[in-house]
Amino acid sequence: MDSDLSPQGGIWWPEREDLSLEFMRLLASVQEGGATFSECWLTASRIDFAGDDGDDSWHREWIGAAEVNRERASSAAAQGHLATARSNWLRAINYYLTAAYPFDLSPDKRRSATASMRECAAKYLNCREPVGEVVSIPWLNEFTLQGYYLPARRGGDRAPVVICIGEPGHHKEEFLFKLAHHASERGMALLAVDVLGDGTGQSFEEVSLRHKPQRAIAPIMDYLVGRDDVDERRIAILADGWSSSFVARGIAFDHRFAAAVCDGGIWDLHIGSFLNPQDRPFGIESCPELEADRILRSIRCPLLIAASERGGLRADRVAELTDQLRAGRRDRDITLEIFESAETAAGQGLFDNPTLANECILDWIASRIAAQPL
Repeated sequence: MDSDLSPQGGIWWPEREDLSLEFMRLLASVQEGGATFSECWLTASRIDFAGDDGDDSWHREWIGAAEVNRERASSAAAQGHLATARSNWLRAINYYLTAAYPFDLSPDKRRSATASMRECAAKYLNCREPVGEVVSIPWLNEFTLQGYYLPARRGGDRAPVVICIGEPGHHKEEFLFKLAHHASERGMALLAVDVLGDGTGQSFEEVSLRHKPQRAIAPIMDYLVGRDDVDERRIAILADGWSSSFVARGIAFDHRFAAAVCDGGIWDLHIGSFLNPQDRPFGIESCPELEADRILRSIRCPLLIAASERGGLRADRVAELTDQLRAGRRDRDITLEIFESAETAAGQGLFDNPTLANECILDWIASRIAAQPL
């Protein structure tokens, strides 16, 4: 296998930029307990991109790594070594996620890897302390959302909660190693959820043709408000990823949130500025830039915009759009945090150093919803 270093310091297989970036995400997850460095390198060394079966080779090797960790976890659990079982379940989850990554992978192989990943997630929740839950959240008649609820360690009182939700196409299982311990250490429960459904009905791709993902936000909040262990006045939401503003659109007119970490709608505002020429022949109601501006100005809760210097938008553009959001509303609690290359966490979606980003983000959330560290 030929590899090299990219100019940004990433491992680079020239013929597979997509998988090179996925491998870097995997390496970055080591510090969060989502992988081990040696396993990653050993598995990568076995992948053969020569010929026409590069994706299959990638899938096969990461499935093998996942199975080893899955078996190790089962053995440890059977012997009562729950800490070892938990750490191996988390690594198995991440390796299955990586195995399912190639875009051209056959649907059957992707479904099988995803099913195995979810099985490992359920077993991890079952041996966690306190025990977590696999939950179903009604959304559409034909499409139910699946989530993982991890209670706060401190029992008795209703707890503050952070909802962690990824962009469409991202799996909630990643939050189990990426964000769960950060929330737990700060006295917060966590609900990890995605918009991919429970796997028993229609696919997200089919549903998204007729329904907008931002409409899933209200039912998620409804679910939490209905729990007797949740403090409904202290629910925050964290949008992971920066390829759309669907979370910002979802919370714009739902004022039950105590805090939010998302792009605040500035991605929509940025796109709208290019799609709305000055001589647009339509009425003001059809102006996408003004619609985006209306949405982001409707967000009432404290807002953190966490961006990266090398993300999809230049840092100066993010700052410019954030200033537009603040204009005329000096009373609003809007924080902009741009992670620079000098300190890492500067890649798209902050993927290159999730620890640095998550510490900052969860500290901000805890300060806004008055969560108490353990």
